[in-house]
Parts: sequence; structure tokens; C-alpha cells
Amino acid sequence: MAVVTRFAPSPTGFLHIGGARTALFNWLYARHHGGRFLLRIEDTDRARSTDAAVAAIFEGLRWLGLDWDDEPVRQFARAARHAEVARQMVEAGHAYRCWASPDELTLMREEQKAAGKPMRYDGRWRDRPASEAPVGVDPVVRLKAPSSGETVIQDLVQGEVRVANEQLDDMVLLRADGTPTYMLSVVVDDHDMGITHVIRGDDHLTNAFRQRQIYDAMGWRPPLFGHIPLIHGPDGAKLSKRHGALGAEAYRDMGFLPEAMRNYLLRLGWGHGDDEIISTEQAIEWFDIGGVGRSPARFDMAKLTSLNGHYLRLADDARLAGLVAPRIEAMIGRALTPDDAALLVAGMAGLKERAKTLVELAENATFYVRQRPLPLDEKAAKLLDAEGRAVLAALAARYRVIDDWSQETLEEVARQMAEETGAKLGKLAQPLRAALAGQAVSPPIFEVMRVLGKAESLARIGDVLGEDQQGKDAVD
Repeated sequence: MAVVTRFAPSPTGFLHIGGARTALFNWLYARHHGGRFLLRIEDTDRARSTDAAVAAIFEGLRWLGLDWDDEPVRQFARAARHAEVARQMVEAGHAYRCWASPDELTLMREEQKAAGKPMRYDGRWRDRPASEAPVGVDPVVRLKAPSSGETVIQDLVQGEVRVANEQLDDMVLLRADGTPTYMLSVVVDDHDMGITHVIRGDDHLTNAFRQRQIYDAMGWRPPLFGHIPLIHGPDGAKLSKRHGALGAEAYRDMGFLPEAMRNYLLRLGWGHGDDEIISTEQAIEWFDIGGVGRSPARFDMAKLTSLNGHYLRLADDARLAGLVAPRIEAMIGRALTPDDAALLVAGMAGLKERAKTLVELAENATFYVRQRPLPLDEKAAKLLDAEGRAVLAALAARYRVIDDWSQETLEEVARQMAEETGAKLGKLAQPLRAALAGQAVSPPIFEVMRVLGKAESLARIGDVLGEDQQGKDAVD
């Protein structure tokens, strides 16, 4: 049997973190088995479904790298097909028309509640003929559900789960206005799309019993179900915005890499031994639904951030430079030049070792492309007092006369001066860093000098010393 999975979000908001994990598990399961991963937009709630939300879902999935097969299905466009199936069920005796008015149903529930009984539809139209139908009332169509026995689901995650059929009433399949309900639409779409595995949150487990009854009524082979536990916050409560239940685009904007998000979401409820760092290629090779646990996973922003730092260090320098470029442009208020872009790529190896997000990386990289004279932060300004400027002047004199602008030579020149003057290397490096970066923190300063090059390095020192032209003349 060829595996076909699906992700079926409702377009009433962004692609939240729980939905992203569900999509990832379905995508991985399909890719692992060489099957297909399909996308369906469940937009039957017309009042809350928006095109903006659909676009956000598509964008979030693309950012995560979760490509889907075939064109996305729009559930609302298939309403006629859903209604057709309901009519087939009526003709086959597996569903019936119910003319109970809203007032009748309200009274029925009030009486049940007063008697301490479960509030369920009592089947009053289950076996009554249409000839008794009241005039001017449009009926709904209800499933003629089995009233005895059990409905059993062999769940791939939860194991065998069962419910007594007497606890499930005759649910509505078509509303009085002829529109299909969610339960019917989902089953018809999954059947018509050839879905073999339905992997979703365990908040849908109760739906599975009702949906299984529709499959049985139609004589269709049901898919295999796998209901995965929900994600909780660090405090064990249901995940909310205060825990980090944001949209995929929010994590992108916070500077997370998609491969880090995939790795982190994968480990929220699924495991492969003690492995924590799992590449996408390994995930596709290893993923199977049997590795999903039954306990809720806990979202940990600190762990995600740390994992993102790992993937930043592995990422290609040119790719990272391209990702941080728009952020840097926003900070400096201008477009980057080709020379700026080349500087970012050249400096990325040292920069990415000290950042955990693209936001941090952009902030740390900005000094490379700021226009001269560089603004100095408070700590840098303190380092460039009279003593610091004297150190700079002495170092600049030595650097002007060397031709080998390698990191090793630059450091050796500073070490020689430190030995001659009895100063510690750090005492010389700090004013140098303040002048070249405008701040007291940067990648190793001799690496910074190599990346900037001789002309720019001496020009920045000259700005601090008030010797702009001297620095330029020395290089020329």
C-alpha cells in the first residue's frame, strides 16, 4: 500500500507551532515510506477563513521546507461532493432526514440536563416517515449510527481505543441549508484523496470514532489513525502564546533557521535513541510513527535557541550573509553594496560562532558595513581614552609598514609590541577592537582586521586618531 498523508489546517490564522509539528510528522512519514504528502485547506468555516491565513499557511510550510505533492485541495469547493455522499447514505438507509426544530432540540437538552442524563440527540426522527414532517421546516441529515456495540480504533500512537456506541448520537451530516458538516467533509475528502494515514493531534481522537462510523456506513476502507499528544508549555499547561505558541513566520522573524525548527519540532514527542541533533536527511531515514510517545511534549524556547546556534555554525557563510542582509539594511538605513556583501561573507565564519539567532548575527555583523566614521558605543568610547589612543597610534605605525596582512602576522606584530612594552596582549587588543568595531565585543580582532583589509582597518584607526588622510596616504 502506497502511503499518502495529509496536512489539513483551517485557514483562520497563522501556521502555529503545533500545526507545524503535525505537518512535519506527516511530511516525514510520507517521505520515509516513499509516499505522497498532500495539503488540504479546510475552509468550510466561511466566516473565519481568510485568504491571508491561507497565504500564511503556505508561506510557513515553504519556509519550513515542507513541500507538498499535487495542488492543495480547498474543502469548501467540494461541498457538492460532500452533500452527494450524504444523499447516498440516506438512500442506502445509513442516514436519515431530521425535522426537529432548534427549539425542540434546546428543550430536549434542557430536559436531559435536568434529569442528569448526557445531552445527546435522542433519535426522534430516526425511524419516522417523511410524511410526518412539519410544513415549512428544512430538515438536516443525520447519520444512523449504531446504537449498540463499540467503535474501535487501532491507533498507531495511542494503541487500541474504543467507545461504546451508545455514547455517540446520530450526528448531523448536512445542515438544514444543505451545507456539509466538518465530520462529513473530512471523511469524504480523505477518502477521495486516497489518504492512507491520518496523523494529527490527540484532540481529534474523539472525532475519529464518529468519522470511523461514516467510513463504515459508506463501506469505505478507513485510513490508519495516529493521534499524537499535544505540545505543552514548560509549566505543563496547554501551550499558549505566553509559552511560544506563535506562527511559523514569527520564529522566522526572530531569527531561527528552518532546519533548526525542523529538528526541534521533530524532537517534540518523537525520539531516536539519545540523538538530539538530527539532520533532515536522517529524519527522513529514521522517522516512523512508532517513535512517537504518548505523553505531551514540553516546549522549551531556550533549547530551541541553543539548537539554532548549532545550525548557524553549520550553515554556509554566503547563505547566512544573504539572510542577515535585509536585517542589517534596516538597521543602517541603506542598501548594502557588493563590497559590503563580500565583507559579510568574509567575516561570517567568526561571526556565526558567537550568535544563536539571525537577529544576533545581524547585530554582531553590522559593524563590518557601517560607514565611517563608526559610531562608538559607551564601552568603546571609554577604551579610547588618552592611553588607548596612544596604544592605537603605536600599533598603527607598525601596521602601516607591513605588507603581509594575514591574521597571523597581524597578531605577531601586536605580540611583539606587547613584549617590548611589557603590556598584556589584551591591553593592546581592546582599543584596537573599539576603533575597528565601534564596540567592546567582536570576533577575534586580528580576524576582523584581516576581513576589513589594510586600507579600511587603518582608515578606521585614523578616524579615531583624527588622522584620516595619514591612514590613507600610508596605504596608498
